[in-house]
Amino acid sequence: MNVGETIENYLENIYILLKKNDEIRSIDIVNAMGYSKPTISIMMKQLREKDFVDFDEAGYITLTDKGLAVAEKVYERHIVLTEVLMKLGVEEKTAKEDACKIEHVLSKESFAKIRDFAERLLSDS
Repeated sequence: MNVGETIENYLENIYILLKKNDEIRSIDIVNAMGYSKPTISIMMKQLREKDFVDFDEAGYITLTDKGLAVAEKVYERHIVLTEVLMKLGVEEKTAKEDACKIEHVLSKESFAKIRDFAERLLSDS
């Protein structure tokens, strides 16, 4: 499913926040992403309408199965690409920034080959 870079970034950030904390609210996303409260509010409404996130009565956010699938895919790409770039000698900060850009445009086929290569590369270390 191709959902676009913006949605992927939001879902990945929500996923990362949920890995750190059992419960998150929109303000946590504001703090993590550095966007304004109104911007996050508009995006959360769109994500809910597209069935990527749910809100409970207290305002806590969870990923739906659909949202989780996208978030996990993007997060895996980010981690693998960061590791490969760092193994190639790229500074960690730059590797993370570049991985964030690459993860959204890389084909499934290319990523699968990079992931396979990374597994071999890292297992040889």
